[in-house]
Amino acid sequence: MVARLRSSSSLRHLLAETQLEVSDLIYPIFVHHQADHHEPIPSMPGQYQWGLNTLDRMIDACVQAGIQSVLLFGLPACKDAKGSASWDQSGPVQQAIKRFKQKAPHILVIVDLCFCQYTDHGHCGVLNHHGTLNHQETLKLLSKQMMSLVEAGADVIAPSGMIDKTVATLRQTLDQAGYPMLPIMNYTVKYCSHFYGPFRDAADGAPSSGDRSTHQMDFRQRSEAFSEIEQDLEEGVDMAIIKPAGAYLDVIARIHDRYPQLPLVGYQVSGEYASLCAAIEKGWLGPSVIEESLLAIKRAGATAIITYFALDYARQLRENV
Repeated sequence: MVARLRSSSSLRHLLAETQLEVSDLIYPIFVHHQADHHEPIPSMPGQYQWGLNTLDRMIDACVQAGIQSVLLFGLPACKDAKGSASWDQSGPVQQAIKRFKQKAPHILVIVDLCFCQYTDHGHCGVLNHHGTLNHQETLKLLSKQMMSLVEAGADVIAPSGMIDKTVATLRQTLDQAGYPMLPIMNYTVKYCSHFYGPFRDAADGAPSSGDRSTHQMDFRQRSEAFSEIEQDLEEGVDMAIIKPAGAYLDVIARIHDRYPQLPLVGYQVSGEYASLCAAIEKGWLGPSVIEESLLAIKRAGATAIITYFALDYARQLRENV
C-alpha cells in the first residue's frame, strides 16, 4: 500500500521527490542612494530599503543564514528621461556590488537591468516623443548600464524589461568587451501581472502614465511563452525567469518539460509574498504555507527561486539542522 510510505515523518522526508535547499533561493535586496537609509517597506512586511552604510547588516545576515545568491535593485538620487543614473559608477547598485564583493565574495551577485527605477516616467526604457518605447535607443543604453554593473563586479545580468532583442544585444556587448563567460538571466516570460503592486512601492518604479502591457505578456496567454523562450535561446540566454511564479506554475511546468536543459528561475513576486504575509498575520494560514508555496515552484520545474522569504526560510533551515 502507498500509505505505508507515508507512515512517519522520517520516511516521508526520505522519499520526498522535491527538496528545497538554501542554495535554491535568491534573495532580492533594495539599495537606496542615501548611505544611512534603512526604511521598512509597508506593503512588504519584513523587507527594507538599505543604504550603503546599513547594507553591512544585511550582508552579515545573508552570510549567517547561508544565502548564496542575491538580486539587487537600485533607488537612485535623481531620475531623468533616459535613466542616466543607472550607469553611474557611484550609484547605489554599483556601490552595493562592491560592498558584497568586499565582505562576502562567495555570494553570487545578480543585478536587475532595467530603467523603470531610473526614469522620471517610470517606463522600462527611453520613450519616443509620442510616448511609445524607443527600442533601439533603449537597447543601446541598456548595454551602457550593463557594462557599468559588470565593471563594478556583477556576476550575473538579469534584464527585466522584456524588450525584444535584449539578449542578443547584451550578449554581443559582453563578448566584444571581453566577458564571454558572464551569464544572462533574462526575464524571458514576464506577465503583465496585478501581483507587482508592492514592488513598485519598494523600488519607486511605477509608470507615471499607461502600463507595460505592450511589452509584457498578457496573462491569458500560455503558448506565447514558448515563443519567448525560443527567441531567447536563439539569442544566447543562459537562464530564464518566469514571473510571477505561484500563479503561473502551469507555465513553468510546460516550459521545463519542453526545454529540460534550460535553467528556469521562478520569481515569487511582491504581491504573492505580501498576500501570504497578510494571511499568516491574520491567522488564516500557518507559517508552513511558505515552504509549501516555494516547494510548489520547484516541483513545477524551477531550478532556482527568487523570493522575499529567502532569508527567513534559510534561517529556519539552519535552526532545523
